[in-house]
Amino acid sequence: MCESLDRDTGLAKKNKLLRLDAEGFLKRLSDWDESVATSIAANEDICLKETHWEIIYLLRAFYRTHSIAPPNRAFVSLVKRELGAEKGQSRYLMGMFGGSPAKTAAKRSEERRVGKECRSRW
Repeated sequence: MCESLDRDTGLAKKNKLLRLDAEGFLKRLSDWDESVATSIAANEDICLKETHWEIIYLLRAFYRTHSIAPPNRAFVSLVKRELGAEKGQSRYLMGMFGGSPAKTAAKRSEERRVGKECRSRW
């Protein structure tokens, strides 16, 4: 079972309230951990499984290297290159995360595009 969170108040973690922005991203990257990612996903009716985590970890690694989250096409290409042709398809990723694969996966990994800049969210 996945635990959800209240967007208006945020998420309680270790007696500390984690604040979210209007899009549901954490306001501070340092607040991210797997339990936070799980709760954010559950709030959007997604229960994270092993296949989700491999995408999330891949995106977090990309962000650590490049300090930017990739746009959708580059994200799909990255997944294809690193995890194989079956997983590197927009349809596959949309089925896992819904909506724009790059944006929704970024939300769980806490990588976020802001204009031409990115910040990490999960």
